[in-house]
Amino acid sequence: MLIEKSVREFVELLSSKEPVPGGGGAAALVGAIGVALGSMVGNLTVGKEKYKDVEAEIIKILESAKSLQAELLDLVDEDAKVFGKVAGVYKMPKNTEEEKAKRNEAMEQALKEACRVPIKIMELSYEAIKLHRKLADIGNRLAISDVGVGVLCLKAALLSGRMNVIINLNGIKDEGFVRSTRDVMERICGEALTIADDVYAKVKEILGD
Repeated sequence: MLIEKSVREFVELLSSKEPVPGGGGAAALVGAIGVALGSMVGNLTVGKEKYKDVEAEIIKILESAKSLQAELLDLVDEDAKVFGKVAGVYKMPKNTEEEKAKRNEAMEQALKEACRVPIKIMELSYEAIKLHRKLADIGNRLAISDVGVGVLCLKAALLSGRMNVIINLNGIKDEGFVRSTRDVMERICGEALTIADDVYAKVKEILGD
């Protein structure tokens, strides 16, 4: 499993000519790192007398973040899995019209499935961005810069997920699927990016930047 590799091994493999991990796996990992930074801020807030009034809410944030982080890490390997199916279709024969038709049908299905992972990365990143909005309000001010870094990682994961959806949609002929997927994608982006930019601006303001 890719996610079991050391950081150095993962980065070296990412830089190689191997097909996986690629942009999708990197997006999921960056998203998980973004969530983890938020969790760190939460953990630095719990138990502090100054933040006793918000401790219960912080604990709920930490529980949600733990789940989101685990799901994003799982998507690193899931992205490699669905890419493998697309790569497998490229190896199918295309010598006859029948073979071409079967190959085209298989590619359509493989690309549709390949859209699922980056869309999920976007959805999870959006949920995590909303947690960072709360942390920007009630998290330990001594670690507020990490809320900013975390939300930037999540914004990167979100936009990277969008890019991976688009490259798959470009090869899909089913116009209804393309249209509905784009609608979902743009809705997530529109809402999530607004919140992410607001959180980053708030962190900068707190830091006096």
